[in-house]
Amino acid sequence: MTQTSPDLPVVLLVEDDGLLLMEAADTLADAGFTVLEAPHADKALTVLENRDDVGVLMTDVDMPRGSMDGFALARLVAHRWPDIPVLVVSGMGTPGPNDMPDGARFIPKPYEPSTLVRTLRAFVHRAA
Repeated sequence: MTQTSPDLPVVLLVEDDGLLLMEAADTLADAGFTVLEAPHADKALTVLENRDDVGVLMTDVDMPRGSMDGFALARLVAHRWPDIPVLVVSGMGTPGPNDMPDGARFIPKPYEPSTLVRTLRAFVHRAA
C-alpha cells in the first residue's frame, strides 16, 4: 500500500471510462495523491458539495452520462470553488478560447502517467 503524502492534495478524478479512471487513479495513488473517483460531472458535484478536502479537480471532457461535459464542470467548479485548481484532459482535440476557466490546465489524451503526475505536482505548488 502506498503512503499518501500530506503535502499532496486530494484529487477528484472525473472520468466516464472505467479503465481510464482506474489507470489514472492508480497512477496518482502511486505518486502519493489521495484520489476520489467520479464517473460523471453530477457525481463530482455531489462529492464537492459533501467534502471540504478536495484540492484539485481532474476531469475528462466527453462524458455522455450526467448533465454536463467536463468543460462545463470545469467552469462551474472554478466559479463555485475558486480555490480548487482544474486540470482538463481529453482525446477529442484542444479546447476552444471559451471552453476552459481562467487558470485551468489542459492535457491531451493519451498522456504518459509521468506527464500527469508532473503536471499535477507543478499545478499544486503553483496554486499553494
